[in-house]
Amino acid sequence: MKRALISVSDKTGIVELTKELVELGYEIISTGGTKKTLDEAGIKTLSISDITSFPEIMDGRVKTLHPNVHGALLCVRDNKNHLKALEDNKIDLIDMVVVNLYPFKETLAKKNVTHEELIENIDIGGPSMLRSAAKNYKSVTVIVDPKDYKAVVCELKEAGDTLLETRERLAAKVFRHTSSYDTLIAEYLTNKVEEKFPETITVTYEKVQDLRYGENPHQKAGFYKKSFAGYSMGNAKQLHGKELSYNNIQDANAALEILKEFKEPTVVAVKHMNPCGVGSGKNINEAWKKAYEADKTSIFGGIVVSNLCITKMVAEDLSKLFLEIIIAPSFEKEALDIITQKKNIRVLQIDMESEILNKMKVTSVMDGALIQEFDEMKVSKDELICVTERKPTDEEIEALIFTWNVVKHVKSNAIVVGKDNQTIGIGAGQMNRVGAAKIALEQGHKKCEGAVLASDAFFPMDDTVELAAKFGITAIIQPGGSIKDTLSIEACNKHGIAMVFTGVRHFKH
Repeated sequence: MKRALISVSDKTGIVELTKELVELGYEIISTGGTKKTLDEAGIKTLSISDITSFPEIMDGRVKTLHPNVHGALLCVRDNKNHLKALEDNKIDLIDMVVVNLYPFKETLAKKNVTHEELIENIDIGGPSMLRSAAKNYKSVTVIVDPKDYKAVVCELKEAGDTLLETRERLAAKVFRHTSSYDTLIAEYLTNKVEEKFPETITVTYEKVQDLRYGENPHQKAGFYKKSFAGYSMGNAKQLHGKELSYNNIQDANAALEILKEFKEPTVVAVKHMNPCGVGSGKNINEAWKKAYEADKTSIFGGIVVSNLCITKMVAEDLSKLFLEIIIAPSFEKEALDIITQKKNIRVLQIDMESEILNKMKVTSVMDGALIQEFDEMKVSKDELICVTERKPTDEEIEALIFTWNVVKHVKSNAIVVGKDNQTIGIGAGQMNRVGAAKIALEQGHKKCEGAVLASDAFFPMDDTVELAAKFGITAIIQPGGSIKDTLSIEACNKHGIAMVFTGVRHFKH
């Protein structure tokens, strides 16, 4: 008679599975709460103590860590020495393990959970049994996911046993599962002792969806999220439209990062991971109008993100444009009805008040990763250092801080020109700073008169100031720190431009 060891925290489908196994001739071994559930369902089971001849002790902390369990799982069936060891020690084989683990992740997600509660939800025996069974997958079927119950039963009925390729696939799933489980525990404890960059880092992500392709059609891709996702694309609810693409998710993520800088009503338009228009106003209608008028051309095929409910008025404007995605915390019913008349446009809802839970940014490089804290540095009015003869007005300071909050999210070299809480010119990703300034200023053209300019890094020369003066820029914000700062300061004084230093740069590669 074949034997199955069943011990699960998630009891979804476990009674039905066990009944099928009994009908197929399996003897059932079980533990604790699982045994109670099966007994109540009228299924005859052996307790783990019947197998080990040892009681469950320490509140169940020690029950399956026993040679009668692991010997039965790890025995290589065609190894005579292994079989003799079983015979000598009166150990019977176990052919199937159905185990899922203490709910550490679910416990971690609870509000006001204590450290002691989390420690008690670190499973020891479960992972040990899973690993033993998975290591010996040539002989043992191991199931960790209730979604696999039905397929295993069908295979047992059709073939009399599980196929080797099935057991191998299930074993791989087990090691992924235990690895992810251990990673969450390691991450929790590492955060608790405040180690930001330990000697090794293991990360775990959960699959959100397969993607049709990556950046280009010849690249395969999938979308994964951290186990706990707050303010992020991993926590977005899609209300309408086609499936998201790799590039959609990249662009939407960039837009969300920018939007998080602003508390006032703000709309951000993004194209190819750079903002093409950002506007803040008294209400969402005003903010949208500013974002759109910032660059009516580049928004075509772009992404629009709002931190307030999309109104019918804004929806009517959005419906006239070709857009890939619209994201907001909510939508007026009439607004959603208008937007969704377009079959393919993707409409997403995200809680804009939720916290960013994952504070570290991971960037892949060939055979490695770069890990850093997210750039959350902000500057206030009081932290600005005026280095010119003319000080900025209150209106200019407001505009300087607005453009500074945008420029940190533009690919370096980056220049942003703006006024009245609206971007009017953005120069992104240029090899030299004056080139980025030229793009931004020429885009703004006549609107630059009386506007301000933000640079993500210092001016190595005075050429950017000289160009800005020709377009009527009245105030500049930049980090400062160049050995030639005096050249830029003198140029500003010559043209009556106010300039402030932040002492902080915002490179974005």
